[in-house]
Amino acid sequence: MASANLNIMIKAARKAGRSLVKDFREVENLQVSVKGAGDFVSRADREAERIIKEELRTARPNYGWIGEETGEEAGEDPTRRWIVDPLDGTTNFLHGLPHWAVSIALEHKGEIVAAVVFDAAKDEMFTAERGDGAFLNDRRIRVSGRRQMIESIFATGVPFGGRGTLPATIRDLSRLMPVTAGVRRWGAAALDLAYVACGRFDGYWERGINSWDVAAGILLVKEAGGFVEPIRSEESVIESGNIIAANAQLFEGFAEIIRSRD
Repeated sequence: MASANLNIMIKAARKAGRSLVKDFREVENLQVSVKGAGDFVSRADREAERIIKEELRTARPNYGWIGEETGEEAGEDPTRRWIVDPLDGTTNFLHGLPHWAVSIALEHKGEIVAAVVFDAAKDEMFTAERGDGAFLNDRRIRVSGRRQMIESIFATGVPFGGRGTLPATIRDLSRLMPVTAGVRRWGAAALDLAYVACGRFDGYWERGINSWDVAAGILLVKEAGGFVEPIRSEESVIESGNIIAANAQLFEGFAEIIRSRD
């Protein structure tokens, strides 16, 4: 049975998802503004974050908050905070591609303890709580059982707008593509990790990703039996944004490729 906090998160994600689906159907009419090189923010994005924040703050007014649009706010309870991406996959959304999600995580004393990734366009609700497993629409999910890299597909994000991790990502791709069944770049990190959790992808890595993009997905993968680590052992995934995730059988070999230096 889901905890009270997880039910609050699910309710918030569904409410924001309904708003986003409505706007997605009218995507050509959205009023958008430029937020940086290649990084668009839409009215739909801002409204979804407002909805989520209102729901979570009403239920848990003392928790802290970090969101993509409104930044970080301390709460009266310094041990707990929500980590929220109201619309992961904004560029997909604005181009009419139905691959985007609402991502909500609850952090307690530096550990993610509850997670929701909601693909509203497909009505797929991924949820997890620490120690209780991971689920897709209330059905328990597990990472894939594949053991051979050459039979496996991996996901990543490719930096855009000249961002600094592009050379490392190109190096990673040049090493991985000859020894795998393929690499996918679908533009929504939260869903990449959710897909690792349910076995659609066998692994995922990315460099310099924001905490709100991966916080919920980290717990999904772990609770589905997968491994998640920072690219460098001395780093924190949440703080550094450098992440490797895969099933147990593939993780060591996959991580060795990503971590190897020229």
